Amino acid sequence: MIFKITRLYSDEHGESHFEELELPLKEAGEIGALSDRIPAGDIIFREVKPTYDYDFHNAPQRQYIILLDGEIEIETSLGDKRVFGAGDIVLVEDTEGKGHKTRNLKPERRRSVFITLTEK
Repeated sequence: MIFKITRLYSDEHGESHFEELELPLKEAGEIGALSDRIPAGDIIFREVKPTYDYDFHNAPQRQYIILLDGEIEIETSLGDKRVFGAGDIVLVEDTEGKGHKTRNLKPERRRSVFITLTEK
């Protein structure tokens, strides 16, 4: 079994890109299937306005973003766009370079959870 995550990262030229990651899960009996542990730092809860439209920016740190509701579009520096909705997970690692754009696609407040990473 696998868990799919989209990674957003910068290359050596500062351009941002998407990459699909597959996190393997191991059968754990009655409780389901689990991944290996991932060292993490803080958990941050966020809510943004319906009009959220954030121009090019870098991630403040390496972190997972778990979307709880709503729908967003993320655009890379090269113009590649992807749509993410409730339940999707994005690993943002473009802490340097040209960054990415993010905007709400639905006219409603959107909630997400950030989990910062402590190791590279």
